Amino acid sequence: MNEITTAGKLTAKDFTSDQEVRWCPGCGDYAILKCMQRTLPEIGARPENTVFVSGIGCSSRFPYHMATYGFHTIHGRAPAIATGVKLANPDLDVWVITGDGDGLSIGGNHLLHVLRRNVDLNILLFNNEIYGLTKGQYSPTSRPGTRSPSTPQGSFENPVSACAFALGAGAKFVARTIDTDQKHMPDVFKRAHRNKGASFVEIFQNCIVYNDGVFSDFADKANAAETRVYAVHGEPLLFGSENKKGLRLNADKLRLEVVTLGEDGVGEKDIIVHDETNPILAQLLVSLTAPAYPVVLGVIYAAPSESFEAAAMKQIDASIKKHGIGDLDAVIRQGRTWTVT
Repeated sequence: MNEITTAGKLTAKDFTSDQEVRWCPGCGDYAILKCMQRTLPEIGARPENTVFVSGIGCSSRFPYHMATYGFHTIHGRAPAIATGVKLANPDLDVWVITGDGDGLSIGGNHLLHVLRRNVDLNILLFNNEIYGLTKGQYSPTSRPGTRSPSTPQGSFENPVSACAFALGAGAKFVARTIDTDQKHMPDVFKRAHRNKGASFVEIFQNCIVYNDGVFSDFADKANAAETRVYAVHGEPLLFGSENKKGLRLNADKLRLEVVTLGEDGVGEKDIIVHDETNPILAQLLVSLTAPAYPVVLGVIYAAPSESFEAAAMKQIDASIKKHGIGDLDAVIRQGRTWTVT
């Protein structure tokens, strides 16, 4: 068994369980796991105060590999279990691990409510645009034309945008990162952890067996400079190998467009400066899709507000102050009762 250090400076090893990691060779989940194990010591997390809750899917094996508390729950219900954990002990750091199928199909209703309630959970949604665990069926985020065992002639459905869903559900913190960017991912995890309330992070993650290369247009390092925009609060949304391209708001059409500095009189003053507190800008940014537009990564929206459990504790404290400590036995026995003999 693992020996968990409870004093002094911790390392990634202190958050690594003794369970064999079993994902397909080359799966993006390995990179996310290693990144999390490195990040937790840096944010001052303690194994005895950290909980990972997952549903069903490839990503949901995550709790087995963390030397923390963990629950591998039922399909789509991780947000409900995690809400109970957080309400029972608000001092715990609770992370929810889900996938595009687990979180946006059977679990869509649970994800919606945990976001609108603003429960203080760090929700990581691994998006590989496919059902990997059940052998490659199309998922809610699969693109039109995706051929799979359940769509042999190609999917004709409109896919769900995970971040647009989160914003529509009322999420106060929405961010994106990618499994291949080991420098960027820890920063996103740290920001999510600092946010008090529901933090939603979409992680583009490659499924090497059933959907290999689906994000290659912006995931490949060779293309990264030209196909990604890193959103940083207060900084212009510039990209390109020489930072000469950017996003400009076309006011007449109320949409974003890609422009190049120096062409047609375009200057840096024309480029939108990222404001992570602006919900309208956030909606525009998450609507951009490759290859016509660069994909936006980073903290897209952050507007902290009181968390669900903080409001719940306030209400409980106010009730105790007004009425005193309740008596559960008295409540059960009040009103009409009967005795079975």
